[in-house]
Order: sequence, then structure tokens, then C-alpha cells
Amino acid sequence: MKLLLFDQNLSPRLVTRLVDLYLGSAHVDALGLGTAPDRDVWEFARDRGFIIVTKDADFSELNVLLDTPPKVIWIRRGNCSTRHIEQLLRENIKIGSFDFKVGLIKKRRSLFVNDVGMYRDINFV
Repeated sequence: MKLLLFDQNLSPRLVTRLVDLYLGSAHVDALGLGTAPDRDVWEFARDRGFIIVTKDADFSELNVLLDTPPKVIWIRRGNCSTRHIEQLLRENIKIGSFDFKVGLIKKRRSLFVNDVGMYRDINFV
């Protein structure tokens, strides 16, 4: 089962809204990581098997620099509701498999979607 770790810039309500798909997921606030540096959140996710969900480009950059897990779902969307983020995650992620419809490239043990394949405002990094 895939565990999602929601970054500070996303609502903690996403944990309960997506519990049917991702039981055991968490928000950084609930884990005492709300004010932690990105590197600490990265290491926490890597050590515990979480996939980071964020609207922050910094995690995408860490992915390139460190060349290691964890995987990152970078939501490239301006101001939008929690309900909209929930819909994006439900529509674009197949439970447990990250089975995307277009543009999948495997690289460095992480998943990237090229610009053409950026699927409904989500980059899978």
C-alpha cells in the first residue's frame, strides 16, 4: 500500500478525505514536521516509505539532487480548494501502482512525466 505524506502547503483534511485509498497516510503537521526543513521531511519520507505530495518545487529539486527515493507528487496548481486537490489525486492515481495514462518515463528510481504528459496539473516526480 502506498502511503502519502502531505506537505505543509496542503490541507491536513486530505488525509481523512483519501483514507479509503491511502490508509496510513499523514500530514507533516501531525508528525511534528510542520516547520521542519524540506530535507528533514525528505529523509522522514524516505526512511518510512512515504510518497511526498506537495505544491512546492523544492522537493522536485531534491529529487534531482539526491537521486534517491522518496517519490514526489508535485501538484502544479495555483490557489484551489482541498476538494479540487482530492479530485486530482483520485482521478490521476491508480491505487498502489502509479499507472499513468501518458508520458511515463522511468529515471533514477523515480517517476517523471514529461511536459506534454503533465496530467491535469500534477507532475509525478
